[in-house]
Amino acid sequence: MKIFLAPMEGVLDHCLRDILTRIPGVDVCVTEFIRVTDQLLPESVFHRLAPELAQGSRTPSGTPVVVQLLGNDPVALGENAVRAAEMGAPGIDLNFGCPAKTVNKSRGGAILLKDPDEVHDITLGVRRALAADVPLSAKMRLGFQDKSLAIENAQAIEAAGAMQLTVHARTKVEGYRPPAHWEWIARIREAVSIPVVANGDIWTVEDYHRCRAVSGCDDVMIGRGLIANPFLAQAIHSGDEGLEADATWPVTLELVQLYHQMVMSRLDPKHINGRTKQWLRMMQRHYPQAEGLFMQVRAERDPQRFANLLRHDRESLAIDADRQAF
Repeated sequence: MKIFLAPMEGVLDHCLRDILTRIPGVDVCVTEFIRVTDQLLPESVFHRLAPELAQGSRTPSGTPVVVQLLGNDPVALGENAVRAAEMGAPGIDLNFGCPAKTVNKSRGGAILLKDPDEVHDITLGVRRALAADVPLSAKMRLGFQDKSLAIENAQAIEAAGAMQLTVHARTKVEGYRPPAHWEWIARIREAVSIPVVANGDIWTVEDYHRCRAVSGCDDVMIGRGLIANPFLAQAIHSGDEGLEADATWPVTLELVQLYHQMVMSRLDPKHINGRTKQWLRMMQRHYPQAEGLFMQVRAERDPQRFANLLRHDRESLAIDADRQAF
């Protein structure tokens, strides 16, 4: 059984991949998509979105990082897939699931699911360009407006030579609204022979077990659930239901502080606080403490003062813990 860390544009960048893989549990990461139009991208673009390529295509903790490409030109995608593989990517993933309007308007992501033949041709173009020993996978939603072509798209991806398929169990129109339709993943899994990875609405250990039972999949991909609770993958692997919010919040707060420092070193000042606030907002689903911290920092614009507030919160937490121990 493997747990994949999902690609999430503008959220799961290499800094957060680094942070989340410091906690045991995530087996493989997939990058944010690298957008391909009609030309071969310079290596600098790959290094910007997947700097792990310079470190053996692994996070600092050693978790493999697969490169995801998005586009609709089979030739250009193939050329860029070869470049990523030559730079060290352990595998290439194709994006047939992004629901963003700007992406879909340029015929990328989920809109391609309207035409299984095009999905097939894109996948085949990349497969033919890559060496036979480079794994090719794809991620898709159940469809664009409805699920009528879900199985046909999955079969097209398999027929074109993909070796693994991840299915986000919603359509583009459904977005991220619950529920995820895991039963459709089961239908797809029965219709193809390649491994299928289940994705969507895995927030807890219980969700994980229900998803596996309904979908029949051995492997899962988790995005928002791991952002909300960085210890979720570890809890799933260990079977330890005791990794509760109160027990893990001190370490999580330390990781938030570290993440903020990492972001300070690579982004323009005007963008730094927004990234950390975004993570804190997403954490509120699992950590009540994150809501209080977010309220403290939400109006802060200066990155260093923001960092000072995080440090003060950690110090206060340590003092409270010492008092309770006494």
